[in-house]
Amino acid sequence: MTNYTELSVSCLLVIWILEGRGEMLTPDERERYDRQILIEQIGPEGQEKLKRSRVVIAGAGGLGSPIAIYLTAAGVGMIRLIDHDRVSLSNLNRQILHWEEDIGKKKVQSSATKLRKLNPGVKIEAIDETITEANVSSLMDSCDAIVDAMDNLPTRYILNRCAIEKNIPFFHGAIRGFEGRAMTILPGKTACLRCMYRGSVPEEKFPVIGVTPAVIGSIQAAEVIKYLLGIGQLLTNRLLMYDGLEALFTEFAVNRNPECDHCGTPLTPSPPHPSP
Repeated sequence: MTNYTELSVSCLLVIWILEGRGEMLTPDERERYDRQILIEQIGPEGQEKLKRSRVVIAGAGGLGSPIAIYLTAAGVGMIRLIDHDRVSLSNLNRQILHWEEDIGKKKVQSSATKLRKLNPGVKIEAIDETITEANVSSLMDSCDAIVDAMDNLPTRYILNRCAIEKNIPFFHGAIRGFEGRAMTILPGKTACLRCMYRGSVPEEKFPVIGVTPAVIGSIQAAEVIKYLLGIGQLLTNRLLMYDGLEALFTEFAVNRNPECDHCGTPLTPSPPHPSP
């Protein structure tokens, strides 16, 4: 005889998974995220969205450290951390995921160790590679957001173009001394990184104090969380400038350039990226 109760439960489970709601919160997760679940715009449903989300962080240094820490603490389901460098003593004034005992270790391994201890429920993918034109597409596969935590413009351009071609939101941040900036890019809808910057910027050893990437990285992490949850107002077509010495935030409008060689020229269309 058919057990209609079991059949109904099975059907509901299939529907639940097909609707993308299969990542229910465990009792421990409900306790861990209790304070953010209390936020009206998040709630249990929002927390489940975060649990289903997949984010790439390009860079495990000054910006990558606070971004990775706060996205891990928030319960983003999977974080893919990409960096090819090793920890050095000169990193430690700002790259807070790395400690003196990590000197000489790969940054992604040092970072992954700390992040997994911070939140064992988050899957951390540590990828020890240099981002290039040849591998960027595969490195960004199956992600919902790309976060720019790099320290050089050429690699940022590679990420920017890839994000546009794959229709994946791109979260830009940059720092120098006591100053920083942040902007969010939605491909096909907003100005991109190339619209804002012109020409090339020579690679150099630039000054920075640790509090600056802490501020900008936290802003980037907040932007990612808002996007994944579909809440709030994003930093789209707006460049947020931070001056730590003057304790000022200034906002500038950024217009999309119709002749931009990244987002202004027709690209092979890709299907819209699904919401997490």
